[in-house]
Amino acid sequence: MLDFVGRNLSVVVAPWYVAASCAALVLHAIDKRRARNGGRRIAERTLHLVELLGGWPGAWLAMQVFHHKTQKRSYQLVFALIVAMHVSLLVLWIYWT
Repeated sequence: MLDFVGRNLSVVVAPWYVAASCAALVLHAIDKRRARNGGRRIAERTLHLVELLGGWPGAWLAMQVFHHKTQKRSYQLVFALIVAMHVSLLVLWIYWT
């Protein structure tokens, strides 16, 4: 039963992570552009929420590509905690299925 649930769950989870990652990438790109142009920024709370909802891979890619939010320690700490939580849940999911 767990194997069946695990496989079916992955059909939902994988596309969710892709969609959330795309959203995070776009939000980081917009925020970086606004930062350069002096426009209204996207709140860090919003960026972290998208990461928490599964967009952390896209956010990580955006940080590497756009060199955005890489120097702010408080942002990096929260981001690292989000990634650690997701990786831990993934390991538990793999272990239990």
